[in-house]
Amino acid sequence: MAHLSNPDHVNPVQWQQAQGVARQTCARFFRDGGMPEDALKAFGLSDSELEGLDWSRAVDAIALTLCSAPQRRAA
Repeated sequence: MAHLSNPDHVNPVQWQQAQGVARQTCARFFRDGGMPEDALKAFGLSDSELEGLDWSRAVDAIALTLCSAPQRRAA
């Protein structure tokens, strides 16, 4: 899978900000000897649905999560 340039349903400015946060987070995990799976787990994502996970795919998955609409909670 190639990098996502900008998903159609996401504001381009929000996408760039989310990419920056995701890159910074993944860089910290990488620096500390972590794996892409560790970065995904920090955001509550599972690596089971992503085949061939590498750092670039982890960044894209985290950015998509950051750009997703928050789920409503039941009262």
